[in-house]
Amino acid sequence: MEIPAGLTESAFFKLLGCRLHSLEAGVAQVALGLAPELRNRGGKLHGGALFSLVDIAMGLACSSTHGFDQQSATIECKINYIRAVSDGEVMCTARVIHPGRRTLVVEADVMQGDKLVAKAQGTFAVL
Repeated sequence: MEIPAGLTESAFFKLLGCRLHSLEAGVAQVALGLAPELRNRGGKLHGGALFSLVDIAMGLACSSTHGFDQQSATIECKINYIRAVSDGEVMCTARVIHPGRRTLVVEADVMQGDKLVAKAQGTFAVL
């Protein structure tokens, strides 16, 4: 897949410390290490950082489906399951499961090794 330079990593992507692992048509894998600034008061991965990782991976999966020449916006994104993470790295795999012309439905799993950390669903509008 030919992707124009600079379209896979936003400033926020870089600020969080995300790392693009792979990107194919309709599927994106984005990794995030548990840096000190991403921890909550209990020392675990902050829920906001986890949510942002999911939204970033889902957005990239959408762009790889409808093309990087179009934009999409998150209509809804919800995490149905979440487990605390104390250390290491997590990997979010987002898959477009319904590639409509105007809206896309996406699912994502966040894993730490072989353990499920979060399961999410989202709906995106093509602008």
